Amino acid sequence: MDKVQLGQSALHVSKICLGSMTWGEQNTEAEAHAQLDYAFERGINFIDTAEMYPVMSRAETQGSTERYIGTWLKKTGLRDKVVLATKAAGPNSAISWIRGGRARNFDAANLKAAVDTSLRRLQTEHIDLYQLHWPSRNVPVFGNNVFNPKHERACVAIEETLAALDELVKAGKIGAIGVSNESCWGVNEFIKQSELRNLPRIATIQNLYNLTARHYETSLLDETCYREQVSLLAYSPLAFGQLTGKYLDDPRAHGRLTIFPSNWSPRYVRPATVEAARRYAQLARDHGLTPTQLALAWCYSRWFVASTIIGATNLEQLKHNIDAYAIELPLELIKQVDQIHAEITNPGQ
Repeated sequence: MDKVQLGQSALHVSKICLGSMTWGEQNTEAEAHAQLDYAFERGINFIDTAEMYPVMSRAETQGSTERYIGTWLKKTGLRDKVVLATKAAGPNSAISWIRGGRARNFDAANLKAAVDTSLRRLQTEHIDLYQLHWPSRNVPVFGNNVFNPKHERACVAIEETLAALDELVKAGKIGAIGVSNESCWGVNEFIKQSELRNLPRIATIQNLYNLTARHYETSLLDETCYREQVSLLAYSPLAFGQLTGKYLDDPRAHGRLTIFPSNWSPRYVRPATVEAARRYAQLARDHGLTPTQLALAWCYSRWFVASTIIGATNLEQLKHNIDAYAIELPLELIKQVDQIHAEITNPGQ
């Protein structure tokens, strides 16, 4: 498994990152441990989680994912062999149970509380990559595509957040830092403030990227991150399973798009997204590939994707997802992908 450096940090991670958002909801602790064992055997040294996981986030299960990772680290003794990443939840009134009902934001008190509780669940003294799950300020995320000044809200200044993270770095609790669901302006502002104030520099951005959501390429984020050495961690490469073709073959197939409410993540069930998924699935099959292989090989091969975050609910899926790394897409197939994208542009963004 190839390795890549994250930004200007000292972290070197596998080109595939093991995602964990189903653990504690769709997967048991034993199943999570089996996935971790298998991924590590295949050369994956990068694990991504979040304090709000699993999804859908519920008071009864919140934090279970980090706990499962913690018990695996303790059982195997592999803490020094893996790069561990987690995320702090930002403002969202729908998840009031996180951090004991505190007003979640990215000020010093909240970030310290978030880091300390994650460390306890993970049974470790250090988080290698600590990320802000979504911005404190008003930004269109999670399927909202249009910035609206009317939605402005009180937020924590980026320089204040960086200062708080700096204290956690100096305390040895976290290493590199990253953002998630961020915009081009946000990346530039984080970098500007870190340089002006001699504060930690973001190493990564974890944003949505898949065949139905290629906004990263056209929002100036790709150029910004290239020139500023901020590494993209691509999440949802299979569009919550829509790009596997399983819902096309069976609309009632078991998965997040059928077991969770349809309004939870509507971008993946929009008619245009479904149509794009249908065309990509047919294209894959016409070239002797499964839809999953096409979708993942696409992400794995993009020059600007440092590491692709994959998830699975069973070992068969995980093996198939990792094996797709060996697939090289021919130029003619790439041209056909781009043609579909030109005709149905970013429906899953």
